[in-house]
Amino acid sequence: MGGLIFRVLLLEKNQALYGVAIEADNYIDSYLERYIDMAEILINDAPKKAKELFDKGFVAFEHNNLDYAVDMFESALHVCPGLLSARKFLRAAEIKMFKDKKGGNITHFISKIKGMPQYAKTASLIKSGKADQAVEAAEKLLRMDPLNVGFVLLFAKAADLDDLPEAAIQTLEIAKEYYPDNAEILKALGASYQSAGRTKDARDCFEKLCDMFPNSPEILKAAKDAMAVDSMNKGGWTDAADGGSFRDMIKDSKEAVLLEQESKAVKSDKDVESLIAVTKEKIESDAGNINHYRSLARLYVQQESFAEAISILEKAIEISSGDPEVDAAISRIKLQQFDYDIEQIKATGDADALATKEHERVQFLFDDLQQRVERYPNDLVLRFDWGVMLFENDYLNEAIQQFQLSQKNPQFKTRSLYYLGMCFKKKEQYDMAIEQLEMATAEISSMDDTKKDITYELGLIAEATGDAEKAAGYFKQIYQVDIGYKDVADKVEKVYK
Repeated sequence: MGGLIFRVLLLEKNQALYGVAIEADNYIDSYLERYIDMAEILINDAPKKAKELFDKGFVAFEHNNLDYAVDMFESALHVCPGLLSARKFLRAAEIKMFKDKKGGNITHFISKIKGMPQYAKTASLIKSGKADQAVEAAEKLLRMDPLNVGFVLLFAKAADLDDLPEAAIQTLEIAKEYYPDNAEILKALGASYQSAGRTKDARDCFEKLCDMFPNSPEILKAAKDAMAVDSMNKGGWTDAADGGSFRDMIKDSKEAVLLEQESKAVKSDKDVESLIAVTKEKIESDAGNINHYRSLARLYVQQESFAEAISILEKAIEISSGDPEVDAAISRIKLQQFDYDIEQIKATGDADALATKEHERVQFLFDDLQQRVERYPNDLVLRFDWGVMLFENDYLNEAIQQFQLSQKNPQFKTRSLYYLGMCFKKKEQYDMAIEQLEMATAEISSMDDTKKDITYELGLIAEATGDAEKAAGYFKQIYQVDIGYKDVADKVEKVYK
């Protein structure tokens, strides 16, 4: 066992053993560091056969023999499904294989089609309650595509059914790193955290969802329930009888009323005042918890007390410096303040004041994005947003630089390539524009709205360069699926006339 742990530590320190670029595989380092102690305990507790298979898989992983490593880790899990360290390395090996094959949106689409029979089989096993078989079936889907959101969610469902919430959490956490704002991933992760008794993590998930969907009764209720369980685990409540409501679980009836107020999609002024008071008390007693500050800011926004909301989040930034989510929340509230002021000015009919305030809003949006990109240079989503802003204001070279960076984010690759093409088109560098747009369209398998936009731009560029036949070919692709798109009907019919 000592030799195995030595190799784990060696692997953690020697990035060359991974056989790929450090930047591409930082996630493996983070998982090794996070779970090294857990791995040792779990391996000691596992059956001898599972240990042997894990050891073989680990050696293969070290030597980048990924197919064999995956086989060994899967075999170890067949012997001992709860061997979390084997599943962690299995997922790391699968993702390395996927990345080595340069898997992207097209790969996700193909795997979805190819995996449909296996997906249906797994779903059937879950429905019939065959939990252990469902987990093994779901693993086959993840071997095909470990970053397919549908496959990840199905695996999490199977793992929870098999009483393996940590296995579900592990896979969902990896997916969340790639899709940080995917609501389905966050919902499933929050539910799995609750199953595992990790109530604070569950609460964090649902509070982020509340920020994303502030008017969703379903999400507000889930956040309320997570808050209730988290508070109970901290010793604030007594145990409840089976089947009891949250009101039954709460020792203090005042707290029950507050929870009910918080769960309402539309809160009265009295509700908001009560919640503000109790949230302030929470901040006083637990000043280091950023979630309390965010909750208080949301309540202030509901009161249209924008300055107070911004002020409380600025205090949160002082406690947790470099928190991009809190920073983004401040920016959103400032924009809400502008929108509120604009509506108030419209009511007065003062055209000059309205024009001034609208200009101030546009200038704020520009300056704020620029400053946040400077503060968080590795945030590729911000890079993309900043690139769009620069493109719309004709700072083309600066926009190109941002899109060249933002395309490294899989979620923004297609749109970044599209905007790169549009930048080169504006600069009349048509050959490079075509190259970027063709790469963008290759990322999309079906003729959806995005692909129509890209194909249309390719047609316009072909027209601009005098290649009427090629232009007609692009327009016909759209015409065949959507005759009403822009003016493609006129363009195609002119060709035949």
